[in-house]
Amino acid sequence: MVKAADRAGNPARSSVWLENRAARSGGGPAGLDRERIVATAVRMLDEEGLSKLSMRKLASELNVTAMSLYWYVDTKDDIIEYAVDSCYGEVDLAAVAAAGGWRERIRLLALAYRLMLVRHPWMSACAGQYLNIGPHAIAVGSAMQEAVRDTGLPVSRQPSAIASVFQFVYGYGTIEGQFRRVAQQAGMSQDDFYLDSLKAFREDEKFSQALDGMSDLLDERQSHGSVDAIWDRDFDYALDVLVAGIEVMVARHAGDTGAEERREPGRT
Repeated sequence: MVKAADRAGNPARSSVWLENRAARSGGGPAGLDRERIVATAVRMLDEEGLSKLSMRKLASELNVTAMSLYWYVDTKDDIIEYAVDSCYGEVDLAAVAAAGGWRERIRLLALAYRLMLVRHPWMSACAGQYLNIGPHAIAVGSAMQEAVRDTGLPVSRQPSAIASVFQFVYGYGTIEGQFRRVAQQAGMSQDDFYLDSLKAFREDEKFSQALDGMSDLLDERQSHGSVDAIWDRDFDYALDVLVAGIEVMVARHAGDTGAEERREPGRT
């Protein structure tokens, strides 16, 4: 069993995916396995968030003792790492592979990542806290890497293009997921919560000056009548902007490469 203190002493190597996890034999309760533990943890995280998850509560939900969980994991962080990777497993990589061109694959991966963050809003807080090197996460990252590689960008620029997509979707999906959660906690639909908040903002006198240049934009957004429609429309257009930006950089690289070749003597 790995102690929390040992992990704190070497955080760069603190991951369930970097440790040899031979299955422990005997002693575990019948009907319990890691998959069931992780699936239950994901459901609890979706319902209550990271702060409410504990080994005791998880064991109670599984109708086992807390000590029973330690046949399958060493710490609560282990469970969260497994839970994060299981959520990446929701991405339909077969559909991505069948999409064909790099533009379509990037769009499908971006949409799947966004929806995953919205379904599991607790995942956003896990970014950077864990190495995120589970098999499903690596498979999703590899699919994005392959799509960006097929754009024709040089290797030195591919990580930047990958980051532009993933970081945009991370931010968008995080805000969307948190907005849904706040509306739910307020006992309101997204639409009602949005309209009520917007009304309060626009009617408050101290914001009147700031609103002078924003009225047309707020009117436009309010005219849709559906927050879901706004989320989808803005995401699709922003993604189009990103893809167009990649296309511009690919063309720029091709032009720079062609100019370099023309300058080099001795080329045929």
